Amino acid sequence: MSLSSSLPRVSLCDHLPTSLQEAPRLSKTLGIKLFVKREDLTGLATGGNKIRNLEFIFGEVLERGCDAIITTAGVHSNMCRATAATAARLGMKCMLLLRGSKGDPEEGNLLLDRLLGADVRFIPTKDPYDERVPGWLEEASRELEATGHRPYVLHLTGGTSTLATCAYVDGAEELAAQFAKIGTIPDSLYVTVGSGITMAGLVLGFKHLERPTRVVGVSANSEAGFLADRIVDYANSAASRLRLDTRIVAGDFEVLDDYVGPGYGVPTLEAIEAIRLTAREEGLLLDPVYTGKCMAALQDRARNGHLGQDETVVFLHSGGIPNLFAQAGTLKTRTPLTQQPR
Repeated sequence: MSLSSSLPRVSLCDHLPTSLQEAPRLSKTLGIKLFVKREDLTGLATGGNKIRNLEFIFGEVLERGCDAIITTAGVHSNMCRATAATAARLGMKCMLLLRGSKGDPEEGNLLLDRLLGADVRFIPTKDPYDERVPGWLEEASRELEATGHRPYVLHLTGGTSTLATCAYVDGAEELAAQFAKIGTIPDSLYVTVGSGITMAGLVLGFKHLERPTRVVGVSANSEAGFLADRIVDYANSAASRLRLDTRIVAGDFEVLDDYVGPGYGVPTLEAIEAIRLTAREEGLLLDPVYTGKCMAALQDRARNGHLGQDETVVFLHSGGIPNLFAQAGTLKTRTPLTQQPR
């Protein structure tokens, strides 16, 4: 019986367990033993880690009898695209409040949001923690209620974040079984950090299962101390929900904020080079918003000696491939937009 078996869950991932693949050519180039956890292959509208999160969130949505879903995030959000896809599969209405404007490129996740039938709205903020966001969500909820819907507001705070974190306690169990199968307990696991929810579940799961693999998060947007506090809160809320005695402290993991660059959604030159190298060495596609920055951190740390040649490292590929196409112009020039001559 899994640690999360007491929670309601809906089947959304088309391919579980996702594979843990060795990356021999990139391992040789970097001088480490590298494995890739293929969360990009969960299925459903290009997959990604958010599909695993949504299995647990929509378990609660359906249990409550809701027929509509509202969520908010940036224009580049994988969570919004995954939510729209889940709503489409389950025959529910989906409303997305995106932090951006109508001037944002109609490619990548935004294109898929529309293709999947979501009602896309834009809100005038770039700040995910803007204090006005809950009010806008409540206004959207009242609008749907007025048309006869029973909406669920998916905002990654409170109970929703707890459920999403529990999904990656389940993911940690899956990884632990795969470690046993390959006969190796990796020294570290690198994962992109947006909200910190996926990382929180992995840290909690590994600690509870007494697996010493250290989880290293690479921020895509926020300062390390801020994220560390949120990760601890998410993990310990999930532990309470799952009735686990294990508790997390900041020393149980590491968050790096050195690779964010100019800001969220803005590719760095290092991320672009990491994307190119990973594609050419392994035929593995990353994106410039999330996984490219994470791989840039891993590659930099391998080259500067922070990761030793005897170390085994797992890179968690959290998906996000649509953002690769949204940034096609930047990738062609190999120069981030903020560094191009004016």
